[in-house]
Amino acid sequence: MSPTERWQAVIARDRRFDGAFVYAVRSTGIYCRPSCASRRPRRTQVTFFPIPEAAEREGFRACRRCHPAAANGSNPAVALVRKACQAIAAGEPLRGDARRLARAFKRVLGITPRAYAEARRVSRFKQELKRRKQVSPALYEAGYGSSSRVYERTHANLGMTPARYARGGAGVGIAYVTVPTSLGRLLVAATERGVCRVALGDNAGALEQDLLAEFPGARVVQDKSGKLHGWVTSILAYLDGREPDLDLPLDIRATAFQRRVWQELQRIPFGQTRTYSEIAQRIGQRTATRAVARACASNPAALVIPCHRVVREDGELGGYRWGTERKRSLLTMENGDLPRLSVHRNPVADL
Repeated sequence: MSPTERWQAVIARDRRFDGAFVYAVRSTGIYCRPSCASRRPRRTQVTFFPIPEAAEREGFRACRRCHPAAANGSNPAVALVRKACQAIAAGEPLRGDARRLARAFKRVLGITPRAYAEARRVSRFKQELKRRKQVSPALYEAGYGSSSRVYERTHANLGMTPARYARGGAGVGIAYVTVPTSLGRLLVAATERGVCRVALGDNAGALEQDLLAEFPGARVVQDKSGKLHGWVTSILAYLDGREPDLDLPLDIRATAFQRRVWQELQRIPFGQTRTYSEIAQRIGQRTATRAVARACASNPAALVIPCHRVVREDGELGGYRWGTERKRSLLTMENGDLPRLSVHRNPVADL
């Protein structure tokens, strides 16, 4: 199913798709089955996962109203993968045909059982750091045998030392601005090293809350000095069709896999597109199409890392973290089929 088809199932609260996927809401930290009767979230806040365990690996909690983890689909590969994920969570050895299990994992999650186990451990470590505020108890609770191993495994994922991440980015200074565009509000945030977030949304408040939720301990301030003026102006010029190549310094956290995907996205020329499978092939992992799609969905720097230029094999747009209509508008602007997007004509006044 495409993200659009999944979203339609959520809107219709279609019980036929219970067990086929779950959807998670970033603003609440909760995931649900498609038929859940809870209030529908904004599409821009929703992420889809093939199985409940994948949502939990990313830190989402099961909805107490619809109990999504209890829904069983009809796909035997999904059932096999779910059982293995539960064994990994319980610290039990995986049993059965290793090759069959690996194929099922690649088909359902786009990664190997080993990669899933390591990603789950990193996620658990991050959660424990935020809860305990101390590195040593968190690393042993997550299953690491030594502090040297946890630093080796997690530094690339956290983008900062584990101790600093545990404090919600304490000591990190982040400045941000929001400005209006024809695509809604644009938020640009940066550290001393470079741009750490570019996001699109319906209102400034929601964008600011997302930024604060990621780094609750950081010094997050609205930029009134004009420090971000040049970078914001470049992004607005891109939206106006006057700046085809956004080459801005970035300070973003990424796994090794995400970084490879995002670097490949930045190589896609203005006005062109690639498919998810083409990106997977270009980074040397032909079977990682699903994982590429997830890396696109977790892109923290919209437009600068042009994940909107990645589409499905059948020509459909596919998903977009900031809304499919925004993706359509961006591609239309780049391809020149319609007049260029209009943007706020006096961005300096908004800085």
